[in-house]
Amino acid sequence: MGLTGAGSPRAGAVATGSPRAGRRVAELAGRGIKRVALELGGKSPVVALDDADLESVANAAIASVTTNSGQVCAALTRLLVPAEKVREAEMYAVAAARTYVVGDPNSPDVSIGPLVSGTQRQTVLGYIQKGVDEGARLVLDGREESARHERGYYVGPTVFSDVKPGMTIEREEIFGPVLSIIGYESEADAVAIANGTQYGLSGAVWSADAGRAQRFAQRLESGQVSINGGGFNPAAPFGGVKRSGVGRENGRYGFEEFLVTKSLQF
Repeated sequence: MGLTGAGSPRAGAVATGSPRAGRRVAELAGRGIKRVALELGGKSPVVALDDADLESVANAAIASVTTNSGQVCAALTRLLVPAEKVREAEMYAVAAARTYVVGDPNSPDVSIGPLVSGTQRQTVLGYIQKGVDEGARLVLDGREESARHERGYYVGPTVFSDVKPGMTIEREEIFGPVLSIIGYESEADAVAIANGTQYGLSGAVWSADAGRAQRFAQRLESGQVSINGGGFNPAAPFGGVKRSGVGRENGRYGFEEFLVTKSLQF
């Protein structure tokens, strides 16, 4: 995760990276009283309400968490399902993950390439081991792909089930292809779990009732929420809340971050 700068010196700067990087950019900008827009980390939930098509939700979660080998700040890395449907969800998630081919991204048959560096691979492997150590159940182990490839920093799709709120893999950004399945007892419980991390960048909710899904989405502490698989809109404002950052990118809202309002009074 790196930093990119934009904007005039008077306006401020844009930073993309970790919360640690964002704090540093904000500190430096504060010395000159410059505004900043920060797009930082995420630990985004995808919530299947009790009337959702669970297979579709699991497929969407795996597609999200494997995009760019999981190195996406807005990846939907936490799959929340009714507690009685956890086993069904893990079955669908594992089946979907097994269809992804890991290897050289230059090959037309490959759908997941390597991580950015050996350091990042070790970070992801460390999180996987942490999940095992803390009692989460590993139902698909991507470490096998790491061992299979002699060259490149690979980790295959990894699925944990029986993940509890507060576990390291549930609350910290892994930045790799790791999905955590979490059971909830009620809709209020699902809201509490979804909002229970330091992040608030993205999210998703699925329901057979679009109005119900929209009402649930309004309760999520997140900069953007996909409803029933709605695709990313590059023209819509993008950004997070809490430690996922401040400000918005894209469209009119992105411009307004670096405009100064002047009041003319007569």
